[in-house]
Amino acid sequence: MTHIIQPGNPEATPAPDATDIPAAPAPAKAPASSALPPALKRRVPKYSDLAPLMQFKKPEFSKDARLKRANTIWELRDIAKRRTPQAPFDYTDGAAEEEITLRRARQAFLDIEFRPGILRNVSAIDLSTEILGKPSRLPLGIAPTGFTRMMQSEGEYAGSRAAEAAGIPYTLSTMGTASIEDVAAAAPNGRNWFQLYLWTDRERSLELIERAAKAGNDTLMVTVDTAVAGARLRDVRNGMTIPPALTLKTVVDASYRPAWWFNFLTHEPLTFASLSRYTGTVADLINSMFDPTLTFEDLDWLRETWKGNLVVKGIQTVEDARRVADHGADGVVLSNHGGRQLDRAPIPFHLLPAVRQAFTKDNTDAAIMLDTGIMSGADIVAALALGADFTLIGRAYLYGLMAGGRAGVDRALQILEKDMARTMALLGVSSVSGLTPDHVRLLGTN
Repeated sequence: MTHIIQPGNPEATPAPDATDIPAAPAPAKAPASSALPPALKRRVPKYSDLAPLMQFKKPEFSKDARLKRANTIWELRDIAKRRTPQAPFDYTDGAAEEEITLRRARQAFLDIEFRPGILRNVSAIDLSTEILGKPSRLPLGIAPTGFTRMMQSEGEYAGSRAAEAAGIPYTLSTMGTASIEDVAAAAPNGRNWFQLYLWTDRERSLELIERAAKAGNDTLMVTVDTAVAGARLRDVRNGMTIPPALTLKTVVDASYRPAWWFNFLTHEPLTFASLSRYTGTVADLINSMFDPTLTFEDLDWLRETWKGNLVVKGIQTVEDARRVADHGADGVVLSNHGGRQLDRAPIPFHLLPAVRQAFTKDNTDAAIMLDTGIMSGADIVAALALGADFTLIGRAYLYGLMAGGRAGVDRALQILEKDMARTMALLGVSSVSGLTPDHVRLLGTN
């Protein structure tokens, strides 16, 4: 008979042959109920157990409640689309031709990987920064947008006052529907900038420059990517005119959005505050007014004329960024006009690292700003990490405006601020100055 010795125990008692071991009786099967823990036994619920769960909230339909439910800029956009007629919504939401540039710009911010640091003290997040010699409570400003009171009747007044309250710059467009003087009066303690389109009539451009200086604007932002109007096909399909025309289509559309039309019809008529009264399509206006002969010599003229900060908006190549800095620009805005001019244009976020590298190599201290495609605070953090000094938002704040006027713009800024603070804390960074290219990797690169 073979004896089995258990491994690791030389003194083990020899095991009997398997044939000598009688079969063990099967264990008695315990009742299923006795195997369940008490917490898993079914019972009739008591009212005292149900009462804490039965907390039905009263439905809220106010503007504040509606805006509070929006936790992202995309959700503000959804509200804006429901409350705004198609023509003004599409004017804001759309881009040129097939809108490839806009999609690519937004995709660029998605195609990144954040690289967080751990075990950092992020109990306090400081989002403040300095731009063009003055502080800003957040690393973003409101970009110039045209026809803003068409989107919602509070228009530029809502944007400038929200910016003033948030401690950030507000930029009024030449194509704005509130005057330079009225915006300054509406936000007297705000930091107001003025965006200029150079016209073929230089005397009228000079008049605007002088008005901007007199009203206290410390920065002039000249836009240089509008030699001709882009093919904004949504506007063409909607028959978009300034002011909006009451066609059968717009009347039917208005029936679903009575609040917008009530506000539009009971406030001051929509006009271009910096221009003579104009009636016609947006493209016709741009093509008739803006100067296709604009050159760097005109930038030199502006530099001599304007004594404040001069920023050039619409930079889409490294070489042009360098050239405008050489011609005296205090800052550049990497921008393709929100994808509204040349479709398939360079993406500002992709261009950003190369411009930062070039400015560093040239010892250029001109500020680098960026717009186009920003829809979250994480987008802003990524731009700052890759070399931007500042960012500008256009559509993001306009969605808030259309969703709820001034309160909607406030909500948009609150969403972006919360996004930025959370993203930086999770990255292990407590201040804007602590962001570096090491915190972001562009997917598809080493």
